[in-house]
Amino acid sequence: MITAIVGVLGTLSAPLLSQRISARQSKEKAAADERRRKFEERRAAYTAMNRACRDFNTALKDALHRIRDDVYSDSDRAEVENIRRTYRDRYAEAQMTVPERVIDAVRAVNKILAEADAAAKRLDRGIPQKDESPELILAALKDAEPKLTALTYIMRADLGVEN
Repeated sequence: MITAIVGVLGTLSAPLLSQRISARQSKEKAAADERRRKFEERRAAYTAMNRACRDFNTALKDALHRIRDDVYSDSDRAEVENIRRTYRDRYAEAQMTVPERVIDAVRAVNKILAEADAAAKRLDRGIPQKDESPELILAALKDAEPKLTALTYIMRADLGVEN
């Protein structure tokens, strides 16, 4: 009799146990999928931010050379403005999606790029501040290079890529 009861209980509980195991596996798979999705979003944000920072830095250098050589044109201005807007959009996205340590590194780069952009615009308009010249702003932009490198290392570390 006891054997029959144990057999019936085993037969009845097997589907329940199987269902619990299946539900746990589904939860684990969903959690793994979510972690992967977040990783991919973060990696895409880092890639876009890195590219935008470097593009904006390069565009500012080119603009300053052209301003210095007095060949800065309306199409150059439009190109720099488009690159700046893309950079601004990537910066805004990063502020909403990446960890604080990455944002701190992005802010350090942003400070240099924003100051150089403002100075370049003043030079272009013929209203530079005291001691503002293309050469001095280009020198200040050199300070962005180690910060860009540090930003890249921080983003790579956050993604688990060895430096």
